[in-house]
Amino acid sequence: MWLGKFLDLKEDIPQKIKNKLSKHLVRKKLTPLEFTILENIFNSKRVSGYDLIHNLNEHFAGTWKARSGTIYPILSKLKRKGLLDSVAKKSPLGPQVKLYYLTEAGEEILKTKVNKNFLDQLKFIKNFLIELSSIYIRSFPEEQREAVTTKVRNSVRNTLDTVINAIPLNIILEKRCPRCDMEILRDDSRYCSNCGADLRDSNQ
Repeated sequence: MWLGKFLDLKEDIPQKIKNKLSKHLVRKKLTPLEFTILENIFNSKRVSGYDLIHNLNEHFAGTWKARSGTIYPILSKLKRKGLLDSVAKKSPLGPQVKLYYLTEAGEEILKTKVNKNFLDQLKFIKNFLIELSSIYIRSFPEEQREAVTTKVRNSVRNTLDTVINAIPLNIILEKRCPRCDMEILRDDSRYCSNCGADLRDSNQ
């Protein structure tokens, strides 16, 4: 989404994250597609390139086709910038699979940008739905528009209900470090990235 804007990586980003990224950032902006990839990986926690492409095609719902020749170079670029990392994992079907996940810097940038722009993005989506629905309804002959309007209203209502029901209620149940109370961003983390505590030991 993101209104087709390039997103400045250094705007509103904490200084410690800027310092970590400074040597990686030749171009200090993210394209909307790069940001969408970061969003998808964040919500997947760890994802293979193959599954990421599938997720993106679900996301774009036929309006754009993600292909390996486009996505893998972007993943490599985001790794060079310090926003992504990867780990090799043996697949039950045979060869190893590379799983991508966000670094601390990638997660911080994503959260900062979404937090700052969330309400504006909701407003954009609202305006877009109204404009798109109006054009769609007017594409029908006048005698059909009343019936089409009812169908569109029901469709939009069902879509919004689906969105509301898909928002996880357990998102507030954060995993936190027992030693320093830092939020643990990945469920499979063994050590706290802030204080180094062993997260497998509940008595820390």
